[in-house]
Amino acid sequence: MNHFFRIIVLTLGGLIANIVIADTLENEAQVRGINSVCSSYIGQLEESYDLNGLNITFAHSSDPSLYPSLHLSNKKYNNGSSVFSATLSPDGEYCYVSTVTVTQINTQNCNDITMLKVAEDPTVNVTIYADGDFSIITPENNIYQLILINNDENSCTLTESRMMWPGR
Repeated sequence: MNHFFRIIVLTLGGLIANIVIADTLENEAQVRGINSVCSSYIGQLEESYDLNGLNITFAHSSDPSLYPSLHLSNKKYNNGSSVFSATLSPDGEYCYVSTVTVTQINTQNCNDITMLKVAEDPTVNVTIYADGDFSIITPENNIYQLILINNDENSCTLTESRMMWPGR
């Protein structure tokens, strides 16, 4: 029994230490040999989106600096959770970026969120589908699209997608 207790304590300690010293997406990208321009972009995204959850990076096994990479960051909140995903595609001295963020909110409905987004920027275009089950919010400059899905009276899933071509 004493041996079993030690294994449990060591396993839990290892898991906690792993969480505490979890690497950033930018550090993972650099360690895996991803294109330096793309690595710097994932660092900027990490900072602007405040990504500090569970991070995972996928890269080409033999030549990661030449092929697209996938970066994920998952975060849990007291009222929901979010998943951030970025695909970085190197092209010489450039790097193309596409992002998708999915956020589940369990304490607010989509109608309230839509009203907040419109109050924040009255120029956004709101399109409603399927008797209000789906809404799409698009700014005038089309830099992103936000899809809201009603789940319940006080639950909404938001999916934001963006594509960027920095330097081009």
